[in-house]
Amino acid sequence: MIIQNCNQPINILLAEDNPGDVYLISSILDESQISYNLHYVLNGEEIMVFLHQQGQWSNISRPNLILLDLNLPLKHGFEVLDEIKSTPKIKMIPVIILTSSTAERDILKSYNLFASCYLSKPVDLNEFINTLKSLENFWLRFVKLPPQLESPNN
Repeated sequence: MIIQNCNQPINILLAEDNPGDVYLISSILDESQISYNLHYVLNGEEIMVFLHQQGQWSNISRPNLILLDLNLPLKHGFEVLDEIKSTPKIKMIPVIILTSSTAERDILKSYNLFASCYLSKPVDLNEFINTLKSLENFWLRFVKLPPQLESPNN
């Protein structure tokens, strides 16, 4: 098995329907010293098209890490998470739930569906920035992410 090469950018897929959160997350990542490629999708159906490398995403590599909002239009985050974790080609990709929900039932359901991590988006802007920087520090600096083993269209 090949471990993520430190010289190669980390491919991140953000599934988020709030343009403000997309902007904030990408801005925080832009301040990072980590090399990354960020792709984002706006709904639960589009994330699955991306992960199955269909349509406009047919020549894009699968991500090393997924940031998933639960409250997505067209297909809820739980449905997306369940589909990811039950699909052999993509189930090893870590999925970080990044959502506004603090409900215990959502946390439990996420972990029951094999989420790698559950983070609630703080309402306070500074806390949100600190949460994102902590996420970046841990998941992009210290965690050994699964390699990109498959080429597009596999």
